[in-house]
Amino acid sequence: MLAGVLWLATVLVGMGMLWAYAQKPGSAAHAPTTWPAETRIPRGGRPVLVMLVHPHCPCTRASMAELARLMARLEHRVDAWVLFLKPKGTAAGWEKTDLRTRAAEIPGVHVLDDEDGREAALFGASTSGQALLYDVTGRLRFAGGITIARGHEGDSLGQALIAAAVADPHPAPDPSAPAQVGSTAVYGCALADPPALGKAP
Repeated sequence: MLAGVLWLATVLVGMGMLWAYAQKPGSAAHAPTTWPAETRIPRGGRPVLVMLVHPHCPCTRASMAELARLMARLEHRVDAWVLFLKPKGTAAGWEKTDLRTRAAEIPGVHVLDDEDGREAALFGASTSGQALLYDVTGRLRFAGGITIARGHEGDSLGQALIAAAVADPHPAPDPSAPAQVGSTAVYGCALADPPALGKAP
């Protein structure tokens, strides 16, 4: 009887820890409020959605699944870029994971290597799965995540805010006026590369 009680208590504690971990967000981006001129990402005549990704983050699989759903919902009204971290000194092919393959398969998504996290630094991102939306005038309209929790799929506030911003590309009569920025928590691993993970000898 005592053994059964102890087992149940252990299971409940373990489940509680997993739930707490799933609900713990990563660090929010300190994104520039206007499009960074130094970025390699080109801008056209549509809003631009940028997602920063650590290629080995298991939590970001959910973000990629939700990105696919979001892109289908937006129907090519946005240019989307997924930037995959590639730190200096990593082994050849370190960044070529199933996440990268999945991103490349999403219609309307462009995939780009982020050499040594340069783009992540420009966009002020530090968590895998961080999404940023800039409107046609280059103003930040959204910064956050598009999942409901770490590694969990499902409709989220982040997706709704992005869709609303894309549907209303000119929220202010004066293009130079500050835009309203929607924000949500972002759930994912730190973009900072774990020491020795995939490092070349």
